[in-house]
Amino acid sequence: MKLSNETKVGFLAIVSILALVLGFNFLKGKSLFTKTPIFYAVFNNLGGLEKSNQVKIKGLAVGTVYDIRPMNKRVDSVVVEIHMDRDVNIPADSKAFISASLVGASGIVIEQGNSGHYYNYGDTLSTRFDEGLVGDLKSQISPTITRVNTAIDSLTKVLGSINAIFDPNTNNNLRTLIAHLTVTSAELQTLLNAQSGALAKTLNNMNEVTGNLAANNPAITRSIQNIETTTSNLAKANIPATVEQLRGTIGEMRGTVEQLKTSVQKINSTDGSLGALLNDRKLYDQLNRVGLSLEILSDDIRIHPKRYVNISLFGGKNKGEPLTSPTPKDTVSDKK
Repeated sequence: MKLSNETKVGFLAIVSILALVLGFNFLKGKSLFTKTPIFYAVFNNLGGLEKSNQVKIKGLAVGTVYDIRPMNKRVDSVVVEIHMDRDVNIPADSKAFISASLVGASGIVIEQGNSGHYYNYGDTLSTRFDEGLVGDLKSQISPTITRVNTAIDSLTKVLGSINAIFDPNTNNNLRTLIAHLTVTSAELQTLLNAQSGALAKTLNNMNEVTGNLAANNPAITRSIQNIETTTSNLAKANIPATVEQLRGTIGEMRGTVEQLKTSVQKINSTDGSLGALLNDRKLYDQLNRVGLSLEILSDDIRIHPKRYVNISLFGGKNKGEPLTSPTPKDTVSDKK
């Protein structure tokens, strides 16, 4: 079936009107296809609140103002219908208030409480009055006014102190201070005098010192070169090997000292022969007696040799009595 142009125009007009109505409702914040959760709030003064303004919790937009109507004909209060865009739980002790700002539109802010019970959809939220923009300005200006008053008080004290400076006693003190400054400036001028000042003399001395340094510059250069040569030789020297050799020598000396110490300990003890000889008095006495016997025997052989060498063919003679003690060496007889 072929549609006429009039039918097409009518159908297009109906679609356009429907789209216009739906778009208008959408811009107003109305839900088009789903049932929106609703809360109500009652305010004595709306301020700049209008339809489609946002409803926020902690700065997060959770709904919009859908409708605003008077409570009664006397307009004792205004009922605000809130459509929620988010599924959130609102504690039963929460408070709703209208927040205004310098820029942007007003809106409803829900200040959450701590209750474990929550509002049901369709309930009326508790509200409180907020001072709004004027209250914010007052709260921000009050500290500034307090600081201004404190600054004015401080300025008053400073002015009072300045006035106190100009009493007679203070004036005398200022004159004395100025006189001292005059004397100090004169002394400073003397100090800075180009001919006789202490500073000029110090500078002259420094000039002489720098002149001496300039005159001795070659000697200083040679000294620096000698130092560089010495440090170069030290750098080239095989100091680690020398140190290692010295350590080895010291180790050997320590070993020798330990051996000497061990030998001395053995000598001091009675374990070895030399120790026993040095420390055993009985052995010393025996050796002393042996030495004495050897000396007596030697003297007896010298004095009576025939007693020990007997080659007589005709019988022996009296060889004399044997010695019992050494003979004096100065009186030894030469008889045989």
